[in-house]
Amino acid sequence: MPGRYGKPAKAGRRAHAATPRRPSFRLRLIGVVTGGAIVATGVVAITGAADNADNPEFTPESFASGGGEMTIDRDPGGLSRSGSRQPGRLLGTLSDIIDRAELSDDAEADDADDTTAEEPDDSGEPDDVDEVDDDADDELDEDGSTDEPDPDPNAKPEATAPLPDNSGEGKRVVFDITGQQVWLVAEDGDVERTYMVSGSRYDQLPEGTYQVFSKSEDAISWTLEETMRYMVRFHRGENSNIGFHDIPVYKDSGDAAQTLSELGTPLSDGCIRQDLDDAKALWEFAPVGTDVVVVRT
Repeated sequence: MPGRYGKPAKAGRRAHAATPRRPSFRLRLIGVVTGGAIVATGVVAITGAADNADNPEFTPESFASGGGEMTIDRDPGGLSRSGSRQPGRLLGTLSDIIDRAELSDDAEADDADDTTAEEPDDSGEPDDVDEVDDDADDELDEDGSTDEPDPDPNAKPEATAPLPDNSGEGKRVVFDITGQQVWLVAEDGDVERTYMVSGSRYDQLPEGTYQVFSKSEDAISWTLEETMRYMVRFHRGENSNIGFHDIPVYKDSGDAAQTLSELGTPLSDGCIRQDLDDAKALWEFAPVGTDVVVVRT
């Protein structure tokens, strides 16, 4: 009768499939020995490549071709010693070899860092940083300022320089441009008074001997912005007369043009500024015709 898909069925009993025959014991033994040799050869190749990574004479090509002699260090630095500290090579896995290579790279990186910067100590500061003076920090207040008080703006600096040589004879007023100091000298040569002043910041007053030609108890600046007292004029300047007076005061604000502590520094437009008491003393000391000697020390 027709079989499956319309094909006639084969007559008789179904033939059984042939059972495959197992290899002989000798063939299986040869296979095991051959496989073991291949695995051993691969392990030796990997181990040799890792041991000779730093050997300039070793290359994968020379190893593959059998050229050259490859020396395997069985215990480099004792890293592969066992727990009993006995020499011996631990073959391990490929990941172990990679880990060793990474450790070597980290060691080289640490050596490079040691050549560029010193390792910080426990305090977090490099060893070569200069020690900070703790006493200097103690001198700072909470707001960062020092314990030293600010200079008193009303403290007039002391005049200590002696009367300059070759500064004239007889009764006179001596003004030193360099030291910003004035001397009131009596007829016999004794210094009756000396003090610090603030002359011109433009330094337009020539050296020489002058005479007082005019005096005003109250005066106004050539800019018409400042007033001053006890003006004693001795030089006719290009823009205005030059003389001695007290520290000017601004008309619009009533503020002084400078502090007493700034005496000794050239700050004016041309005249010589004095403390009020000194200005009054010179006013009384020098009538019209008194010599004014201007020097540089």
